[in-house]
Amino acid sequence: MKEMKPISEEISFKGKTVLVTGASSGIGEAIAKRFAETGADLILVDKDDEGLRRVKSTIKFDSEIRLHKVDLSEKDEIEKLWNDIGKDLPEILINNAGIYPFKSFLEVDESFLHKVLDINLNSIFWMCQEFIKRKKIKGVIVNISSIEALLPFKEDMAPYSISKSGVLALTRSLARDYGRRGFRVNAVVPGGIKTPGTSSLAKKALTQLKFKLLKTGYNFKQRLPLGRWGEADEVAKVVLFLSSGLASYVNGALIPVDGGFLSA
Repeated sequence: MKEMKPISEEISFKGKTVLVTGASSGIGEAIAKRFAETGADLILVDKDDEGLRRVKSTIKFDSEIRLHKVDLSEKDEIEKLWNDIGKDLPEILINNAGIYPFKSFLEVDESFLHKVLDINLNSIFWMCQEFIKRKKIKGVIVNISSIEALLPFKEDMAPYSISKSGVLALTRSLARDYGRRGFRVNAVVPGGIKTPGTSSLAKKALTQLKFKLLKTGYNFKQRLPLGRWGEADEVAKVVLFLSSGLASYVNGALIPVDGGFLSA
């Protein structure tokens, strides 16, 4: 029987490097701060350079933090990122970056669809490919999907829903294909989480009297068994668990963090 490590060791990331995409705000920022708290060094990636610098300035833990401004919708920028990282590879990859656009299905054009898929799905595909190819053996990947992948609720979000469904399919495929090489690949499936983005949408709905959006928000909250929206940190803590030794036998899992929405 394998000797049990103390819990404090299982949850420690001292001496490990974690790469987080979409790290300039919201869930990505919360993930970065939790990893820093547990001793990890960080590679923070986002298109928003100013946001990355702000996040770095707010992390008070003794972590080495490297910032990379990257447009993840561009494959060549992803390749450049990994070339810039070089041999000092992360042990853990958190694919969090994504966009949340609304558009009627009948009005979606090719450029809109490509943009959503390039950022929400294709970037994760290429990030995972680079990570596994360069690491060769042993690593942890956590991909951020959405409840919309499993149960579409908000209308006018078909491109978003299929992009996030693709993330789940990719996660399970990689878990199957690379588990024997020491890679654990899992997905977190957030529900309604309070972030700067969702707060901006709520403010827009109120100030511009967008009754359709207000009704959707009201109906969503009414369906939540916990009766409230989630916090970004509540997603971050599940990501931390999946990345840690506490989840050493968890592979190919899809973990909802949705206040019970999918069960209601």
